[in-house]
Amino acid sequence: MFKRVLLVLIAISAVGGGWYWWRTERANQIASELPAGIVQGNGRIEAVQVDVSAKYAGRVTKITVHEGDMVKSGQTLVELDTSELRATMAKAKAERAEAIETLAEAEAEIVRYESDLLLADRNLERTAKLMERNAASQEEYDTRKSQLESAKAILKVAQAHRRTSQRAIEAVDAEIERIQSQIDDFTLYSAVEGRVLYRLVEEGEVVTAGGKVLTLLDLSDIYMEIFLPSEFTSQLSIFAEARIALDFAPEYTIPASVSFVSPEAQFTPKQVETMKERDKLMFRVKVQIPRELVKKHIEKVKTGVRGVAYVKLDPEVEWPERLNQPFPQTIEFDKESLEEASVNTP
Repeated sequence: MFKRVLLVLIAISAVGGGWYWWRTERANQIASELPAGIVQGNGRIEAVQVDVSAKYAGRVTKITVHEGDMVKSGQTLVELDTSELRATMAKAKAERAEAIETLAEAEAEIVRYESDLLLADRNLERTAKLMERNAASQEEYDTRKSQLESAKAILKVAQAHRRTSQRAIEAVDAEIERIQSQIDDFTLYSAVEGRVLYRLVEEGEVVTAGGKVLTLLDLSDIYMEIFLPSEFTSQLSIFAEARIALDFAPEYTIPASVSFVSPEAQFTPKQVETMKERDKLMFRVKVQIPRELVKKHIEKVKTGVRGVAYVKLDPEVEWPERLNQPFPQTIEFDKESLEEASVNTP
């Protein structure tokens, strides 16, 4: 039994070693066929991941999507329970109605006290004229003057009461706006057009403030990352032309361009195959597929599909014929070939 297992392990190792040798030799052959000024790197199709998180803690009442669903920008994804906030909103609106009534009372008081002030002013004026004819005493004049000053003071109090009522309404309006903003934040929307990668909670669960609910793939931002040695990246320009060939259809290529070159070198990741085994320090290069091209075929976009990216170091070099064959508009990517060529995105 032990010998049989050992033989199986040896056979598997031989097959794996043979496959690795064949792939390395094939890569070396393809690389040797490239004209000077064009280099290649292995990678896989990737997309930006966007986390949909709750701003406030709450209970999930509704999730409208499942893993794998396509979503549009602005689409409602998740709803959290807002019953407590709506009760607070009802209370704030009642306080606003009360503040409006108080303001109306203050306005009515001002009209009344303005009338009293006008009457007191006229009484004082008449008393002054009577005093000139010795028909009124100084005491009567002082009384009328005191009544005028008192009416002015009362009017100022009423005006202050009105301002206080107005400030109260403004404060309640601000509170209502704050509560409404919170209620709005309890409904989570998609910020991108893409696909649901992970559904992290279920309906009825309670999420904490900042807790993740969904993870989306932004399928409008599709790219492939490759690693190149410094001898190539030093010649590489941002927006340099590129082509991407996918493993399941290597006879066709996708037009792309270089959107990022890392300013710092790093050790070559284990999953990256290089032409030279001694290449240790490599620079990460991002090859971007045009957004308008992605949007035309967004329903067919799959992340994790492996392939090869070719980039121009010299813009004057012409693409070889085999790297200038775009995907036919009518091509259909069958599910089986895509699954074989892809891996689950972490």
